[in-house]
Amino acid sequence: MGGLLHAAACSKSFRSGPIGQLTEYGPAQGENVNRHKNLRLDPVSAPAAMETSADDAAERRVSQPCTSKTFKRLQARLRGLVGKAIEDFRMIEEGDRVMVCLSGGKDSYTLLDVLLSLQRSAPVRFDLVAVNLDQKQPGFPVHVLPDYLTALGVSFHVIEQDPYRVVKRVIPAGRTMCGLCSRLRRGALYRYAAENGITKVALGHHRDDIVETLFLNMFFGGRLKTMPPKLLSEDGRHIVIRPMAYVPEREIERYARARQFPIIPCTLCGSQQHLQRGIVKKMLTDWEREFPGRTEAIFSSLGNVTTSHLADPQAFDFGGLEARRAAAVAALQLAAPTGGEDTAANATPISSGREHWEEL
Repeated sequence: MGGLLHAAACSKSFRSGPIGQLTEYGPAQGENVNRHKNLRLDPVSAPAAMETSADDAAERRVSQPCTSKTFKRLQARLRGLVGKAIEDFRMIEEGDRVMVCLSGGKDSYTLLDVLLSLQRSAPVRFDLVAVNLDQKQPGFPVHVLPDYLTALGVSFHVIEQDPYRVVKRVIPAGRTMCGLCSRLRRGALYRYAAENGITKVALGHHRDDIVETLFLNMFFGGRLKTMPPKLLSEDGRHIVIRPMAYVPEREIERYARARQFPIIPCTLCGSQQHLQRGIVKKMLTDWEREFPGRTEAIFSSLGNVTTSHLADPQAFDFGGLEARRAAAVAALQLAAPTGGEDTAANATPISSGREHWEEL
C-alpha cells in the first residue's frame, strides 16, 4: 500500500489549528459556511435551506475546487491518516467492493470524499458504492444526497425503510433511541450488502468516536471495549471497516467546512438531549483543552495493550504463572548450573486451589 503511505509522508509538517482558520475556503465572507452551521443547529429549517445548498455545493465542487495550500495540506493529512489505517488493518484489498454508508453528516461525506481521492492512486483496485438509508424522518430532504452523488458521478443506492416510525412507536418518550435505531439501520445495510456482493462495509466513525465509545463502555457497561477499526459482524457474513479511525474529529470538521458539503442534520438520534455520549464528549473536550494531546494518548493506548497487566482471566492465563515461573527457573539452572540444591526440582507443587476458592 505504498501509494497510500506516500500521502502520509507528504503531510508530516501539518499541524491542525482552530476550525475558524478555514473560513478562507468558503464563498465570499463564508456565507455558506454559516448556512451549514445553521443546518446542524436548527433541524426545523434544514429542508428549506437544503433546497439550494445541494446544487450550489455540487456546482462549486466541479467549477471551483479548493486550491489553497492550507486545504491541500489538510487533504494530504486526511489521505495519509486514512491510508495508514487501511494499510495497518488491511481494510481494503484487490477487487473489494466497498459500500460507503452515507448519512448526510460531515463524517460520511468526508469518508466518501477521501476514499474517492485514494481510489485514483491506490496500489489496489476497488469499487465504491455510496448507500443511504432513507429512514422516513419527517422533513428529511430526500433529494439532497441523490442530487449530490449524481453531480459527483458516484454509483449510489437509496434504501427505503421506516426505522423512524418503529423507534418512535417502541421507545418511550424521553428514553434513548440510539440502540434500537442502530440495530434497525445495521440490519437494512447488511441485507443490502449481502444481496449486492459487497465485501466491505465502510463507516464514518473517527478517532474521537472510538475514544468516546471506550469510556461509554467503561462508565456505563463495565467493559473495556470500543469500536474496532475492522470488525467481523456477529453472523460472520460482513466485514465492517472504519477507515477514519486515526482521524481527529476537528480535522473532519475543517475538511467538511472547506468542501461545503450539504450537511443534513439528524432529527432522531442527534437531536436527543442529555445523551451519555454527549456527557463523555464534553469530558474529553475539557480534558483536551486543559491537557492537549490527551485524546491521542488514550487512542494510542488501544493499540498498545498488555493483557498481563489487566484483570481478565479470559484474556490472560493468570493461573499458569506458577508453571511458567518453574519453567523459567529450570531453564536458568540448566544454563548456569551452580552445583547447589535444585530448588525447582525439589519444590512442592502448588495446587491451584480452584475448587476451594470457588466454594468460598
